[in-house]
Amino acid sequence: MSAIDTVVVPIHRAGWPFIAGFAVVSLVLGLAVWAPLGWIGLVLTLWCAYFFRDPDRVTPTRPGLLVSPADGRVTMIVQAVPPKELGMGDKPLTRISVFLNVFNVHVNRVPADGTIVAAEYHKGTFVNAALDKASDENERMAFRHRLPDGREIAYVQIAGLVARRILWWVKAGQEVKAGERFGLIRFGSRTDIYLPDGVAPLVCVGQTAIGGETILADLDGTEAQRQGDVRR
Repeated sequence: MSAIDTVVVPIHRAGWPFIAGFAVVSLVLGLAVWAPLGWIGLVLTLWCAYFFRDPDRVTPTRPGLLVSPADGRVTMIVQAVPPKELGMGDKPLTRISVFLNVFNVHVNRVPADGTIVAAEYHKGTFVNAALDKASDENERMAFRHRLPDGREIAYVQIAGLVARRILWWVKAGQEVKAGERFGLIRFGSRTDIYLPDGVAPLVCVGQTAIGGETILADLDGTEAQRQGDVRR
């Protein structure tokens, strides 16, 4: 990796129309309306480019590991029933929720090797994605994923108060690899992942997760659910 690669991060192709739009508006405002508006627009254009950054990630490859599908902060670890449209039954499973703010990388990554069994879109509302009810009420795209050992997980892209567009590019029947990009949510959101029954999470509420890298659970591990305290 060269020195410039550590500074210049690739931008996801879905972001270029927005970046171009910000740049054009900034130019018009600066030249035709008021120069300071152009500088403000330039700052917003740079932020837009930053938002759509798509850095490479180093994904752990040991069988049995589940990695985070998103960058962000772990806001909840609760028992919850997976989205009904996935047909995974009514038994509550451990759900880990990762909240993405407007400064996080918003490209989503597959948590483990396996096969997409179902991919279901649900039209909903746009309440604050940090709220627990967002899992049930908000617009979402849910994936049912069969692991190589036959067990299943689910992961869900959830739109938020600002996010109004969920993008995905995997479909039912498709084989996927851990760390592979599978989607993107624009401008703030949340991603949930449901663990198989009996699997304990290896992250704590308040912890920062890195999509495609942070290990959320070990399917073959025996460690109890981790606890943590905020250190200042």
